[in-house]
Amino acid sequence: MSWVDWKHLLEMLVLPSLILIASLTAGILLNRMINKRLTVPTTETGWQFVFINALRGVPISLCLVTGLYWIVNTINIIEPLVRIFSYILFTVIILSLTRVLARTVSGIINLQIERSQKRLPKTTLLTVIINGIIYSMGILIILQYYGISIAPILTALGVGGMAVALSLQETLANIFSGLHLILSKQLRLGDYIRLNTGEEGRVTDITWRFTTIVPAGDSNMIVIPNQKIASSNITNFSMPHRDIVISVPVGVAYDSDLDQVERVTIEVAAQVLKEVDHDVKALPIIRFHTLGDSSINFNVVMHSSRFDHQYLLKHEFIKALIRRYREEGIEIPYPVRTVLTPGSPADHP
Repeated sequence: MSWVDWKHLLEMLVLPSLILIASLTAGILLNRMINKRLTVPTTETGWQFVFINALRGVPISLCLVTGLYWIVNTINIIEPLVRIFSYILFTVIILSLTRVLARTVSGIINLQIERSQKRLPKTTLLTVIINGIIYSMGILIILQYYGISIAPILTALGVGGMAVALSLQETLANIFSGLHLILSKQLRLGDYIRLNTGEEGRVTDITWRFTTIVPAGDSNMIVIPNQKIASSNITNFSMPHRDIVISVPVGVAYDSDLDQVERVTIEVAAQVLKEVDHDVKALPIIRFHTLGDSSINFNVVMHSSRFDHQYLLKHEFIKALIRRYREEGIEIPYPVRTVLTPGSPADHP
């Protein structure tokens, strides 16, 4: 074994391996510190938190390329390999920085949307467009470093873009319709809408081509092209306020104590709201409005925080009201009609 150059072997194999292991260990430890910082309960929701969240996973790749750079400058390798390693190093660094930038910009935009009183919808389409632009810039920088002229690429993209635009008119129309819906603030995620074509449901996402809605009480999803929604008459039950007013007509007998009726009805409505829709802050009220043929009629007015809560709210309220009225002895009359036929006892004195 005297012919083995142990020093050269140590330099070519053992030392690079140790450097890579040390770099990977440092990257994992830094990434764990970032994850630990994100899992600690905090009221910090500013751009610092967004930036820290954007760094997740990045220390591992950066430490690895740092170790690779260290190895290249430590051992003697041929020039082509040095060039390849420099390309890999630059590519990983640019992609890592691009990833952090894309996450940070998306996070800040989402943060501003959440803080804004007039919220834009936070949708998949916005994220895709932002990430597409930032990653495209990163790729162009990498190509420029490789010595590839990007001017012909941009020219080809411009000419090819015209051909693509002609062949994908419907797809592009859906993309711009989706942007129009977002920027015009006509729809937000969570809004309950109804189209003039009859489809209705809660908006769950706006993608680059479709808008998805889920009808109330239904697990099925309706997928509608953005262009169709943009050209439809939309009833948005969640704007300008998400809560809606529910009116339930009720009638009681003429010999009822109306003060007792009012007190009991409001108590029942408040209890049902507390159990079914605790997000409602407005108190229920009743308003007497008609002296009917067989009853004194009034409306019970309640608020629902969401459009699709109203059905369960009415269901539980009617059940609870009937049960409570029976306990309190309050009568809900029903019309009674007496029909007299010729020759009946009522016709004779």
